[in-house]
Amino acid sequence: MSNSPFLQHITETMHEKRYAKRTIETYLHWIKFYIHFHKKQHPASLHDEDVEAFLSYLVNIRHVAAQTQASALNALSFLYKVIIQKPLNLQLNFVRSQRQQKLPVVLTPDEVKRLLTKVEPNYHLPVSMLYASGLRLMECVRLRVQDIDFDYHCIRVWNGKGGKHRVVTLANELTASLHVHITKVKHYLSLDQQDDRFSGVWMPHALRLKYQSANKELDWQYLFPAAKLSIDPETHLTRRHHINEKQIQRTIVAATQRAKLTKRVSPHTLRHSFATHLLQSGADIRTVQDQLGHADLRTTQIYTHILQRGGNSVVSPFSRL
Repeated sequence: MSNSPFLQHITETMHEKRYAKRTIETYLHWIKFYIHFHKKQHPASLHDEDVEAFLSYLVNIRHVAAQTQASALNALSFLYKVIIQKPLNLQLNFVRSQRQQKLPVVLTPDEVKRLLTKVEPNYHLPVSMLYASGLRLMECVRLRVQDIDFDYHCIRVWNGKGGKHRVVTLANELTASLHVHITKVKHYLSLDQQDDRFSGVWMPHALRLKYQSANKELDWQYLFPAAKLSIDPETHLTRRHHINEKQIQRTIVAATQRAKLTKRVSPHTLRHSFATHLLQSGADIRTVQDQLGHADLRTTQIYTHILQRGGNSVVSPFSRL
């Protein structure tokens, strides 16, 4: 099915509409799953009731969380609205997941310090920034050189989750390392410009038209570039992409083992730790919400439930005995 003209059409349409690579992969996963669930019938011959059956199956049989079920619904909504051009009913009737969201794993400041001392040097800076600025993994690897504002000690995050932009803090302790690192990026660019195949860094379509020579300027290069040039699957041009996020994931897993931490640590654990430690230090929850880029304050409030004194920092009466 991977060579299906129908799925290829979906992929090309999403590329044209500037969907992120990760979103394209996720939507294709759910669309293929949906087609297999209905015994490989073409989605055009299916509609509301069939989508409802699939979404209910995910909960009743697969026991997926609400967020996973919502991801599947988003993919199928796109399929019927954009590809088949027969939108789904807004009042679909299906079994909704009641699985509670798990409390996030959070490291103590000492555990963060132990972890960072065990991260291999090549990835120490991006891993440090995940914690220092509360970045999502993909936000970190997609940073451009110009997104670092040394004057105001901040980082500009463009098109984060939900397509939102925000400004986050930059730890003063990382500025020297960042200056040194940007010198390395400049060296990469100098080498690339001597290569006739090099077509500049990938840029969003509108900016590509507006600033036609910017793709070979330092400011637009990825802050964490890949070690090798590669072929852009969309345009088939030779570019230097950003580092693969899986490299950072593997690096953190290895560092966790070397640090002998018993908690299960991922890149997102560092973001959870950033938020919790900000609240512990007295930061206002609205400030933490802005730093994390949460649209709903209730999403941020989960961190108040894991503070050392318990939910919302309530002191147990036992402590006063």
